[in-house]
Amino acid sequence: MFNMEGITDKKILLVDDEEDIVNMLETVLYKEGFRTIYKAMEGLDAVQLCKEKNPDLIVLDIMLPDIDGLEVCRRIREFSYAPIIFLSVKTDDVDKLLGLGIGGDDYVTKPFSPKEVAFRIKAQFRRTQYLGNRITTKPSIPTPPKVGPIEIDPNKGEVTLDGKLVTLTAKEYQLLLYMAENTNRILSKQRICEQVWGEDYLGYDNTIMVHIRHLREKLEADPGKPIFIKTIKGLGYKLTTRGE
Repeated sequence: MFNMEGITDKKILLVDDEEDIVNMLETVLYKEGFRTIYKAMEGLDAVQLCKEKNPDLIVLDIMLPDIDGLEVCRRIREFSYAPIIFLSVKTDDVDKLLGLGIGGDDYVTKPFSPKEVAFRIKAQFRRTQYLGNRITTKPSIPTPPKVGPIEIDPNKGEVTLDGKLVTLTAKEYQLLLYMAENTNRILSKQRICEQVWGEDYLGYDNTIMVHIRHLREKLEADPGKPIFIKTIKGLGYKLTTRGE
């Protein structure tokens, strides 16, 4: 069972240069039970506020007056794994994949319903809470196995490669952790989507591919010829400890 009180205690940072949108979201989120909400109108302010307040989730507009939301996301990912929900007037799949590929966790197209954004925020927190529950309620697998030079510390939420810390987005970490919990097993895209995104598979094919590609770029010596994160044609993906 999910602890909704724990979810609404989370800190949220709203970033948009349209004051009406920020105020509207703040009002709806307050009605939904969220009490700690920070606001920024520019990208550089958002990065600084994120460093100072350490929010648990960020709602981030892509079109900002100083630096765009994509650059804001890149800078935040240097020190924070907090989920990021992009807001944008752009509807092309390429733009959505770019946002997800650089570290975003969700993407909402303008115009939007503020209640939809509130729902997506709660969904992100439920998935994070669910991930934590899975770790603590599986004593038989307290720590995922070491995968070659890749080590995962679920207690710290850290991944190292040859002893060096690797910066992953929250979703990349969740994906790697799930694959590590099922090392040497073939995982279908549908199963991955259900377990990591908490959604039906329909429409998530490219999203999964982008996240797998970025994991390979960060963890494989040659991303074009992966040793550990294998594609099993027609079936899905497999994380193997033996580089088979």
